[in-house]
Amino acid sequence: MERLLDEHLEKLKTRVIKMCSLVDEQVQLACKAIEEDNLELAKYVIEQDKKVDKFDLKIDKICQKIFALTQPVAMDLRLIMSSMTLNTDLERIGDIAVNIAENLLLIQKKPDFYYQTKLPEMFEKTKLMLKNAIDAYINANPELAKTVIFDDKEVDKINSENHSILKGIMKQSPNNIEGGVALLVISRELERIADHSTNIAEDVFFIYEAQMIKHKYEKFFFEDTSDED
Repeated sequence: MERLLDEHLEKLKTRVIKMCSLVDEQVQLACKAIEEDNLELAKYVIEQDKKVDKFDLKIDKICQKIFALTQPVAMDLRLIMSSMTLNTDLERIGDIAVNIAENLLLIQKKPDFYYQTKLPEMFEKTKLMLKNAIDAYINANPELAKTVIFDDKEVDKINSENHSILKGIMKQSPNNIEGGVALLVISRELERIADHSTNIAEDVFFIYEAQMIKHKYEKFFFEDTSDED
C-alpha cells in the first residue's frame, strides 16, 4: 500500500509540475504578445489552453485514484488536497492568459497611451509572483511563498492606479475608449493572476507548515495565533 501511494504521489507531483510549466509559459507569452503587439503569439497562447485543460483532467483523475486506492495521512494528505486546489488555480490562470491574448486580438495593437499606464510594471510584478509561487511549491519553500503573499497588495495598488489613469485617458477622447477598456480588462486580469498566485503560495504553507493561512496571513505572520471559536 505504501509503495503504491509513493508511486501515485510521484506521478501527481510530475503532472502538477508540468501543469505549472505550461501555465507559466502561457502567462509569459501572453504578456510578451501585448508588449510586442504579436498577434501570432496571442493565437498560440489561446491554442495552448487545450494542453492545460488536459493536464487539469489528468491531475483530478490521479487525485481521485489516490483517494480510492490508498489511505494518505498527514503531509501526504495535505499534498493531495492542496494539489487539487492548486490545479484549479493553475487552470484559471491559464484561462486568464487566454483572456489577455484575446483582448490583444480584439484591438489588434495596443494604444499609444499604454505607456502612460503602469501595465509594464504590473506585467513584471505579476509574472514574478507566479514564478515565485511555482518555485515555492516545487522547492518546498514556505519563505518564498511568503514573499508572494505580501506582493499581492502591491499588485492590487497598481491595478487601482491603472484604473484611475485609464479612466482619465478615456475621458479625454471617445477615440481612447476601445483601447482604454481593453487595457482596463488586462489590468484586472493581471490582478486576478496575482490572486491565484497568492492562493498557490497559501497552499505551500498548508502542505509544508501544516497551517491554514487563507484570509488571515497578516495575523499568522505577525501575531501569536491560537485557535478561536
